[in-house]
Amino acid sequence: MTPALRGHLAMLCFSGLVAGSFALGSMAAQHIEPAALNAPRFLLAAVIVGAGAMLSSGIPRETWRAPWRYLALGGAMGLYFVLMFEGLKTAPPVSAAAVFTLTPILSGIAGYLMLRQITTPRMALALTVGAMGALWVIFRADPAALMTFEVGRGEMIYFWGCAAHAIYTPLVRRLNRGERPVVFSFGTVLGAAVLVTAAGWSDIRATDWADLPAIVWITILYTAVFATAATFILLQYASLNLPSAKVMAYTYLVPTWVAVWQVALGHALPPVMVLTGVALTVAALVLLLKDEHPPVR
Repeated sequence: MTPALRGHLAMLCFSGLVAGSFALGSMAAQHIEPAALNAPRFLLAAVIVGAGAMLSSGIPRETWRAPWRYLALGGAMGLYFVLMFEGLKTAPPVSAAAVFTLTPILSGIAGYLMLRQITTPRMALALTVGAMGALWVIFRADPAALMTFEVGRGEMIYFWGCAAHAIYTPLVRRLNRGERPVVFSFGTVLGAAVLVTAAGWSDIRATDWADLPAIVWITILYTAVFATAATFILLQYASLNLPSAKVMAYTYLVPTWVAVWQVALGHALPPVMVLTGVALTVAALVLLLKDEHPPVR
């Protein structure tokens, strides 16, 4: 199996695991502030990833060269997750997931500016189709809302988090100095834990941890183990083997996965008209996967 194919499989798993964050996060976001929720998830994820790195082949001393790299990457991911949970206070899970599918366009722009990665005509078409599907879902399949650009507050907040996520993808390749994905992920998660804890300390102290409902603890555990520890490694591995826009193309699967999660958790599917936008995002992924070798300079 080639590194590129393993990168694709990594992102397939990534999209399914990320989707769970939307479904569970929308249920937990009403009970705890975003920084207070994300600080323990990053700390727990750092312990898990760090233990995995030590049990594999250890953490070389050279890992800590230029530690500012981990603060930069951790800051981008920490900002993304905090704004995601803030947005989920008011944005429906599928709608928020649709906002997430705008990330490949932003990532393609960042990839060009930072790495001079070129977007081919097929990739540009796919990104356009995906964006059309995303906007259709974001505006609840309401042409009038689309024409007047009536974006929900939660979706707008989350959009800026997605911009931080888009920068993170090419930044991984730019800042990695040969570290293994699990080791580099540990530094990144640790950086995120430090920054989110420092920025959200007042919210952490004000939280009544003993009185939180079970869904909050379930969300913290899920996001720490699956949506942070596992996805950080998967994303970093894929980012080192695939172009930035192609890595983030798998975000187009997230709304579909979220719909599946919603049904599994006992919620209803979105209206059929909204699901047509979800179908467009899947079509965008198919278009991107047909173009296996975009030029990279």
